[in-house]
Amino acid sequence: MKKSGCVYVPEILLPREGTDMGKWAVIACDQHTSDRAYWDELENYVKDAPSTLRLTLPEIYLSGDCSARIRAIADTMKRYRKEGVFRKLERGFVLAERKTPYSPVRFGIVLAVDLDAYSYDVNAKAAIKATEATIVERIPPRLKIREGADVEFPHVMLLYNDREDSVLKDLKGALSSLEKLYDFELNMGGGHIRGYFVPRAEEIAARFEALADEDGLVFMVGDGNHSLATAKAAWEKIKAGLTEEERQSHPARYALAEAVNLYDDGIRFEAIHRIVTGVDAKKFAAGFPVAAEGDAFLAVQGEKARNPLGKDAAAAVKLADGYISDYIAENGGEVDYIHGEEEILRLTRERADSVGILLPKMDKADLFGTVKRHGCLPRKTFSMGESAEKRYYIEGKEIVKK
Repeated sequence: MKKSGCVYVPEILLPREGTDMGKWAVIACDQHTSDRAYWDELENYVKDAPSTLRLTLPEIYLSGDCSARIRAIADTMKRYRKEGVFRKLERGFVLAERKTPYSPVRFGIVLAVDLDAYSYDVNAKAAIKATEATIVERIPPRLKIREGADVEFPHVMLLYNDREDSVLKDLKGALSSLEKLYDFELNMGGGHIRGYFVPRAEEIAARFEALADEDGLVFMVGDGNHSLATAKAAWEKIKAGLTEEERQSHPARYALAEAVNLYDDGIRFEAIHRIVTGVDAKKFAAGFPVAAEGDAFLAVQGEKARNPLGKDAAAAVKLADGYISDYIAENGGEVDYIHGEEEILRLTRERADSVGILLPKMDKADLFGTVKRHGCLPRKTFSMGESAEKRYYIEGKEIVKK
């Protein structure tokens, strides 16, 4: 890999030509965590075809014993490599053009970043920073998967602050001159995606470095912070036994991610709502905090009622989460995080012992300034678009030195 500040030029892995890409690519593992039917349908669709469904662990299964699934992931990676399922590209980036039912187009570029340049510490000055609080207890089960893997497939999306579109503007205007790597319909209503090989990678990397602010900040993590934190934890364990020279070239030091301009027309910030189950809905709603103004709603049995929590989205999330945590500690229940108002209404309609909390969305233009002033946002303050717009696993990278 070639170095340019916090951005690195990787040798990206894709499935061999002729692979059914519609079955290969599946949505980020942290989606549809309360919708078992989604994953059952996806399983039935993929069957035995080569697929990233076999290389990742959907979080809906985390509540049970995952040991067999984790072993199967490692075994499948090794089998895919032995059977020649992967092909390795020359060093470069992949420009991704994504269309969804909610957005006509979103551009991102798949690259590698230096994990030594990333920190989820609230007070750290780093080139790559988390936008939300990192729950360290969520890292160990992910770390077990990564420690047994020799290939990574990320759903991490990094945001960069580029009002002038200085990084990708010329590439987007010259798509016909780039080699098209894939062009297919994503399963389960995820829209359409095209990928183009970008050989002028060092030049693009230098453009990212030119965006660094006075503290050296280049990227903030938009999606997949716990996955990036897991990669960091794995690298910290590995590098402890390496010389400085060995650290420079070790593949586990670099994590694959898709970088997306905060001001891309396809990036919209949506709220991440909460649903609390196993509770007395009337009692829960009766004690829920109310502010004088703002946009927030409670949903009970598919109906919603306005419950203002103030105008600051991050403050509203903090207030709601505080009440939820206190209520569960005293009365029991479970909380989950849901994308989309209609999904919240559907779920509460199906469960009488549930309450949905529909939260306001934050303005994406406030992100960099808010995080720099106040540190990380409360967990799951915002989502980049609707659930169907999340990143699908497509590209991979080796993380074990051969």
